[in-house]
Amino acid sequence: MGKILDWLQERIKHWTKPVTSVLIIGALSDLTRSRTDLVVENALLRQQLIVLNRQIKRPQLTNPDRFRLVFLSHFTAFWKQALHIVQPDTLLRWHRELFQFYWRRKSQGKPKIPPETIALIEKMAKENQLWGVERIRGELLKLGIEVSKRTIQRYMPKDRKEHSSSQTWATFLKNQAGKIWACDFTVVNDWLFRQWYIFVVMELKTRRIIHTGVTKYPTDEWTAQQLREATPWGKGPKYLIRDRDKKYATHFSAVAGSIKEVETPYRTPQANGVCERFMGSIRRECLDHILIQDDQ
Repeated sequence: MGKILDWLQERIKHWTKPVTSVLIIGALSDLTRSRTDLVVENALLRQQLIVLNRQIKRPQLTNPDRFRLVFLSHFTAFWKQALHIVQPDTLLRWHRELFQFYWRRKSQGKPKIPPETIALIEKMAKENQLWGVERIRGELLKLGIEVSKRTIQRYMPKDRKEHSSSQTWATFLKNQAGKIWACDFTVVNDWLFRQWYIFVVMELKTRRIIHTGVTKYPTDEWTAQQLREATPWGKGPKYLIRDRDKKYATHFSAVAGSIKEVETPYRTPQANGVCERFMGSIRRECLDHILIQDDQ
C-alpha cells in the first residue's frame, strides 16, 4: 500500500511540474500550484535574469515572442517592472507596429483610379475652363464614376485657375466661426481589435469640446441622441459641419431642427480640418496608453 501511495505522489509531482517549453501549458499548470511556489519561482527566475543580463546585452527575439509580450502586458498593472530584456518604450513601439500591420493588411486590395478616368478628368478640365472641381465631379457621377474632390484636383492642370462666384470655404469658416459647431466620428480598436466609435462635437472658434460619446454600434438614432444631449433646451449653433455618413440621417436632422447642417464634400477631410486634427491627436497621443494599460 505504501508503494502505491509513493507512486501516486510521484505522479502528481510530475503532472504539476512547471512546464517551460510551451507558454500556454506552463500557464495552465501554474493554476494548480500554491502562491508560495509561484513567489519563490519568480524570485529564482528574476535572479537568473539578473545573471543573464550581465552576459547577453541584446537577446534575439522572434515575432511570436514580441506578440506574446505585448499580449501579456495587458493583464498586469506592473508590466513595466516585469520587463527585463526590453524597454517599455520598445514594447509600445511593437504595439504600434502591430496595429500598422493590421491596418495595412486590411487596406490592401482597394482599387486604384483607372487611367481612363484620369484621362477623362484631364480632358474635362482642359475643354471646360469654367468648370470647377464640384462640376467635374458631378459630371463624372452622371457617368457612374465616383471619385473624390481631392483626386480631381490632383489630376487637373496645375496652371488652371478655379472660377467661383461665391466665397471660399476658408472665408466662410473665418466669418462664421463663432456660430459653427463641427462633429465627427473616429474609430479605435481595443487589444482584441474590436472597433469602438468615438463621436465628438466641438465649437469651431474656441475649440471647446461640447459633447463626446462612445459606442460599438453607431446608428442614426444613437447619433441623434448625442446631438440632443449636446443641445439642451434648444441651445445650439447656427451651423453644424458634418460629413455625408449614413449615421447622420432622418433622426439626426429632426433633432437638429433649426440648425443648418453643412455637409462636407465626399472624401475631403480638410473641409472639417479642426475636428479631424483633434481626432488625430486622440489617436496619436492616447491610443497606446489606452490599449496597453488603463493606468498609463
